Amino acid sequence: MAVKRKIYLDYNATTPVALSVVDAMLPYFTEKFGNASSDHAFGWDAGEAVEYARDQIGGLLHCKPTGITFTSGATEAANLALFGFCERNKHKGNHIITCETEHKAILDSLKALESKGFEVTYLNVDSEGTINLQELEQVITSKTILVCLMLANNETGLIHPMMDIEKIVHSKNVKLMSDITQAVGKIPVDLKKLNLDLAIFSSHKIYGPKGVGALYINKKNKIGVDPYFFGGGQEKGIRPGTLNVPGIVGFGKAAEIAFAEMEKESARVLKLRNKLENDLKNIEGATIHADACDRLPNTTNISFENIDGNLLLRKLNSMAISRGSACTSNTVKPSHVLKAMGLSDDRALSSFRISLGRDTSIEDIEFAVKEITKTVNQLKRAMV
Repeated sequence: MAVKRKIYLDYNATTPVALSVVDAMLPYFTEKFGNASSDHAFGWDAGEAVEYARDQIGGLLHCKPTGITFTSGATEAANLALFGFCERNKHKGNHIITCETEHKAILDSLKALESKGFEVTYLNVDSEGTINLQELEQVITSKTILVCLMLANNETGLIHPMMDIEKIVHSKNVKLMSDITQAVGKIPVDLKKLNLDLAIFSSHKIYGPKGVGALYINKKNKIGVDPYFFGGGQEKGIRPGTLNVPGIVGFGKAAEIAFAEMEKESARVLKLRNKLENDLKNIEGATIHADACDRLPNTTNISFENIDGNLLLRKLNSMAISRGSACTSNTVKPSHVLKAMGLSDDRALSSFRISLGRDTSIEDIEFAVKEITKTVNQLKRAMV
């Protein structure tokens, strides 16, 4: 019996751990297993490995390693940043600005802050998912303490003009935070040039292990956050607890590889994505969302007119594609990102994210185009 071919096209959800990353991590499970806070040779070895990983990540992001605090992932980093910064600065004001298409890790944290008395303005986006920079400038008030906008959208790949945003925000003496998770490793991210005050990102999006991420705090801009957790004082008191040394080592190695390979790999993946989109546009009723905008080179978000998204997803069981964010994709609600862009519930539910990665080949693209085209046409014929 022939085994049905399956391909993975959901690299924005997570990535496989690179074999060289696994190799770098293995000694820290067995031979170099010390606690990084222990004051002896085993602890010193572990501590040195953590600091080396901090250097590797700083090299990828062009920032000082001392600004990096390790966490269990980007979601924890978002909570630490938002609660820690806003509580510390609430004497200056209680107003925060974000946009409707942020990741749920940001939106849910902001909802919690609203219950504590903070006020949040949610910027609208246009049909492509872009914000109006004039609106951003206009809604900043004397009570605004933070603007939080992601660098690249996890569902559509849209890239916000962060350098323009930074100029507006800092000209108003307001601080700027960004979820840079999807951008890291796919496009150049220079934190020195972007001049972000706070940033969050994760290891498992760049072929590193799950369960480790980071919060960047721009010390040059004199940014501080109050601790949200307590006990132990590790990571400068911001994120206490025994450090995940193997995970951090893997994160550092993944960052080193991304720095070395990103330019070549991004160009390769962009060619594959362009072929994918050009071929899928031949399907009647297909729409590529944010098509005309600056996007991540690996990401396509496509919808099909008058197609039952549930049926389509079930029939496309030979490939891993996503209906929105992996954090919310096991619900059947339409994507909040696409809804904010003006799509109807039906259209949003017939939309899918296809995200490419290091293992994606031209054969995978050809297979995906063939299967999607065949399945969409079958569903259309069944409706006649």
